[in-house]
Amino acid sequence: MKEKVMLNGVGVMPFESVTELIQYVDTHKGILVAINAEKILHATDETRALINRNIGYCDGMGAMKALQQKGYKNACKIPGCELWLKIVEHLHAEKSFYLVGGKQEVIDETVAKLKGDYPDIKIAGYRNGYIKSDDEKQALLDEIAQKKPDVVFVAMGSPKQELLMEQMQKLHGDAIYQGLGGSFDVYTGHVLRAPKWWVDHNLEFAYRLVKQPKRIKRQIHLVKYAWWLATKKL
Repeated sequence: MKEKVMLNGVGVMPFESVTELIQYVDTHKGILVAINAEKILHATDETRALINRNIGYCDGMGAMKALQQKGYKNACKIPGCELWLKIVEHLHAEKSFYLVGGKQEVIDETVAKLKGDYPDIKIAGYRNGYIKSDDEKQALLDEIAQKKPDVVFVAMGSPKQELLMEQMQKLHGDAIYQGLGGSFDVYTGHVLRAPKWWVDHNLEFAYRLVKQPKRIKRQIHLVKYAWWLATKKL
């Protein structure tokens, strides 16, 4: 079992590449949880417990810098919106997939685009992310238990998506699960990601702030995280 590194009580696995992460989760089935500076900074007993019983991976520059400061010099950032497509790329020829999330038009477009990009992909099932009743949720859980997909992607936002995946896992534990947030919207072009230069220079957070100034209320807290890094308090 790969060791977890504790950052403010949040366990993060210091994967050195996407390939290493995929190989790990293919043999240690579980729920992948994206970890960034905000999740580390604002961790509560409940969110720590949720993350630590699953597989936390480094999704942002802040988490990556903290891992490197702890001595894991080769730990890398693996954006969740890229990771799920890498999983598809690596496993589509041999695994089956189930997708949950987004508006109906978004999930329809996502499935259509995946089938266009990967003609031999096996989609076991899919549905939108608006689960409005206990009956709808139970129907989804029953379908997961019946169809037993190899990989399940849930794009509903955290921690809602992780809590739902844990319910799925109790019924079908032999699968790779990943929470995707708004990744289906990015994949289908409904939401534009930062240009490559900003991503490559670890400035995606700054690009989002330029495009959405109201994010300053969230990102101002990252000054405290930067102080933790500078004073090695993580």
